[in-house]
Amino acid sequence: MAKYGHISLTFTTLIKKYSSLQSKVLQQVQSLASTISGATPGKFLLIQFSMSQLTQIGDSISNMISQVNSVINNAVRNQKST
Repeated sequence: MAKYGHISLTFTTLIKKYSSLQSKVLQQVQSLASTISGATPGKFLLIQFSMSQLTQIGDSISNMISQVNSVINNAVRNQKST
């Protein structure tokens, strides 16, 4: 857990925030799809941007989990060799 002042960051809070953001983007997509006749190019661009950000955040979380897994595996490997 990283602590910065009074803010703590855990995988649990990170995943919950990501899930919440994912739900909001899904609601935006559903809203736009239900009123497709009133959709503007600007709305499409905003949703496309939101989806792109969501993908980047998901990739970052995945990379972070992979790095933590690698550190744990290395620690276990080093422990076995001693």
